[in-house]
Amino acid sequence: MGRKKVLAVVHTVTYGKRLLDVLALLEADFRLQVVFTAPPHAFGDDVPAFLARLGSVVLPWDQATRMTFDLALAAGPRGVQYIDAPLITLPHGANYLKLVVEGANSGVAGLRRQDLLPGGRLPAAVVVPHHAELRELARHCPEALPLAHVAGDPVHDRIVASLPLRAAYRRALGLTEGQKLVVAVSTWGAQSSFGRFDGLLPRLIGELPAARYRTALLVHPNVWSGHGAYQVRAWLARCAQLGMALVPPEADWRSVLIAADWIIGDHGSVTLYGTLTGVPMLLATSSEGETNPASPAAALAALAPTLSPTHPLVDQLDYAAREYRRREYAAIASRITSEPGRFNRNMRRLMYGLLGMGQPAHEPTTLPLPEPLPLPAWAPGRGEVSA
Repeated sequence: MGRKKVLAVVHTVTYGKRLLDVLALLEADFRLQVVFTAPPHAFGDDVPAFLARLGSVVLPWDQATRMTFDLALAAGPRGVQYIDAPLITLPHGANYLKLVVEGANSGVAGLRRQDLLPGGRLPAAVVVPHHAELRELARHCPEALPLAHVAGDPVHDRIVASLPLRAAYRRALGLTEGQKLVVAVSTWGAQSSFGRFDGLLPRLIGELPAARYRTALLVHPNVWSGHGAYQVRAWLARCAQLGMALVPPEADWRSVLIAADWIIGDHGSVTLYGTLTGVPMLLATSSEGETNPASPAAALAALAPTLSPTHPLVDQLDYAAREYRRREYAAIASRITSEPGRFNRNMRRLMYGLLGMGQPAHEPTTLPLPEPLPLPAWAPGRGEVSA
């Protein structure tokens, strides 16, 4: 039986994880064959292992660019102009947060002309999470506006669908009654929390009583790829020995975020998704120079309390809890997507429309996240295979 071929273009682990949420909408359709390819990328070293864990068919990039496909999906622009297929592009994180201020390619990453028209070529569809992005497209790349589809955000919808399972996630992590979980989050880059972890980590270890507090680190996969897993684990080995969980890049961080009692973050996507969880937040660092001023990340930086180097950490956590106003954070979370709970419906309709096929005769469901491994399992040298 002839099957239509769908190509997933995986530049990095972060991009690949986003695409897995999308590809789940094509499961159980025997009319389709999904294959993967990995273009060259500065943060792509971990992609082969990521794809190997999936057990997927992986085409060498040179071969993929010589073939024709019925549909292609990419969460990044690099090299996709060489793919012969109707191409859907979509963001790989929450909204469009990162501002590029240097060089000829300055602008909001993901909304720049070179992002929307890779190699000067129009894709078949540009997926955006919020109607607000349409104004940016009209201003910076009007050619892409007719191709834009406001589909929503799959990570937003998975987190929201999983919030009722918070207690189950906490039990799976091994948290006992009365224990509090502090999750430290970092994006990548010089202005990220990771760039200042040498000041934060000793406080997480030394100032939080071990009987009452557990800690976990969520570090962006680009940090792992850029420095190497060995080096990241070596830097944080002593922290792990003292009980801090280092969540590996292949793990699903979303259930850990939902289980948190406090989130200490920065200007990255994971911190912004933390606004969905209803728990107090502090910012270890924020970077106006790297943050889109029109984004919800900029609004979060103006609202969340900033970690102080001179006051006890426990007091600051208590302060953040007392001052937390869920309504204010929910207003920021609402800017992640203007299609809450509807990503699967919108995205599946778009994909099957471009494939020229009827959709399966059932509603696409948003499944809750699986339970995480216990915190002690994320010790140096161990990891989790996860989509």
